[in-house]
Amino acid sequence: MSRSRFMRALARTAAALGMTVAAFAATAAPAGAAPQAMGQCTTSSGVVLAVDFSHWGGPVYRSCGTTPTTGYELLNQGGWATTGTGHDGPAFICRIGYSGHQGGRQYPTPQQDDCVLTPPASAYWSYWHANPGQNTWEYSQLGAMLYKPKPGSVDLWIFGGTNIEGTEGKPTVTPDQLRAHNTKPTGAPAPQDTRTAEPLPPNVNTGPRPENPPPAAPATTPPPSATAPESPSPSASPSESITPTPSASAPAAAAAAPAPGPQVVEAAPAADAEHDAGSYLPAVATGALVLLIGAAAVFAARRRRRTE
Repeated sequence: MSRSRFMRALARTAAALGMTVAAFAATAAPAGAAPQAMGQCTTSSGVVLAVDFSHWGGPVYRSCGTTPTTGYELLNQGGWATTGTGHDGPAFICRIGYSGHQGGRQYPTPQQDDCVLTPPASAYWSYWHANPGQNTWEYSQLGAMLYKPKPGSVDLWIFGGTNIEGTEGKPTVTPDQLRAHNTKPTGAPAPQDTRTAEPLPPNVNTGPRPENPPPAAPATTPPPSATAPESPSPSASPSESITPTPSASAPAAAAAAPAPGPQVVEAAPAADAEHDAGSYLPAVATGALVLLIGAAAVFAARRRRRTE
């Protein structure tokens, strides 16, 4: 093989490598599930995305996306972004962040997990679904890039330890606490769909509370004495009157408030956070090396035949 033919072969190899890079980039880039204000999701349209940051002291954020879409697209639109692992690529969700929470910081942080290898079963993002009208969670049997949520359904991501059967490490919120209960879209699309450029302040409630939120933490007031009045005082503060005061004849156990659950906060469509684009580079580098070694081997073999 002449030098010019070898250079042409290398050019073809580079072109093939470029197509490989483009293919990886197309796979890693989200297809753009259009974000919506929460009121645009209904019992039969759109899909609610919920992400539980309570492992790091944050709330459960919920947002609305259009369908048809995939779980991966939902997690990479409207301010959401993910990072995959160096070992498995972007399809394995290692980190999740929202630009309206902590300036878009993704969790777990690099100090907690470098996202090079597959996370352990005791500390990873598990994926759950609830179809329309269903109030029980189903542990996802498909990856985020393959699963296509149904209109009116709920997607939930929680961090911690969940076994592969989904029988341990279940969510602490119910689908009905997160899903849309309105049968028709309510309100106009939020103006921040296109105009929001700055991250929202941490833990800000950017919309109406869910119809069925987790119970709030009880007010720190002393227990009623035997001589306490049966009705609250007109001067009671709003925080003290969230839970009705039990009557004198009610048993003491009934007066105890249920254990509080994680706070549910609306994640309004925000400026897109920076997306992870480097997790597939090791595979591309490996492919490039294989192609170059192959081209060199072919060149060496043909040169030996010419000299024999």
